[in-house]
Amino acid sequence: MKLKVYKSLWGMAGDCEEQIARAAEAGYEGIEAPLPGKQDKKRFMQAVERYRLSYIALIYTHGAHQDSFAELVARAADFRPELIVAHSAKDSMNEKEQDRFFEKALQAEQERGIPVGHETHRGRAMFTPWATARLLRKFPELRITADFSHWVNVCESHLEDQEEAIELAIQKTIHIHGRIGFPEGPQVPHPASPYFKTELELFLGWWKRIFAHQFQSGRKEATFTAEFGPPGYMPVDPFTNKPVADLWEVNEWMTDLMKERFQEQFR
Repeated sequence: MKLKVYKSLWGMAGDCEEQIARAAEAGYEGIEAPLPGKQDKKRFMQAVERYRLSYIALIYTHGAHQDSFAELVARAADFRPELIVAHSAKDSMNEKEQDRFFEKALQAEQERGIPVGHETHRGRAMFTPWATARLLRKFPELRITADFSHWVNVCESHLEDQEEAIELAIQKTIHIHGRIGFPEGPQVPHPASPYFKTELELFLGWWKRIFAHQFQSGRKEATFTAEFGPPGYMPVDPFTNKPVADLWEVNEWMTDLMKERFQEQFR
């Protein structure tokens, strides 16, 4: 199995062409970003094609979430993405409302034929391990983008009591967002910090299990996006408002470590 690493454009300086060029020059095989606006669509697609990169599209449902999802998936299809990462529905929806959303979402996915990984994100339907597990049991066809940093933060724990839900999530993961969270926040200041070694190894262990399951399932390629974000995900100095670490360097460090660990796992 091959590891394909993507560069998140979140927090990067410059216009879309400059961002895409920098990602390609750094050796990434693809980019991950929200759908560009109409005025940037042509330039965006030309840059992606020029640098021969794959694209993972980020979408965010809103308003009438069922209709929003169908509309956004249709828009995303124009960009020929390898995968869609969806911030889906809302945590405030009751179970019946969430069920209606995901029933319709699966129909939209099947119509377009593009894999969708519903992200385990705060504020969304999959904001906790148990809420996600309920949905994955009810809708076995659902697949997720695993961003366990949110779960660690929401649950204010290392999820010691959520092993059954985590194992189910691992089995349903088609993409990883590589950010390290801790019980009091969704992003550590720097994953290399010795003060967060426990969290680093915890997340690396979860990701190793995801890769192992994908390999055993016959998957030929795994995808990973280091997704540390800018302020206010990135902590800042309280008096200067300057980030405590360089965002590009943080994501490069996480990507390089993931490549190293993946190579060790599948040597």
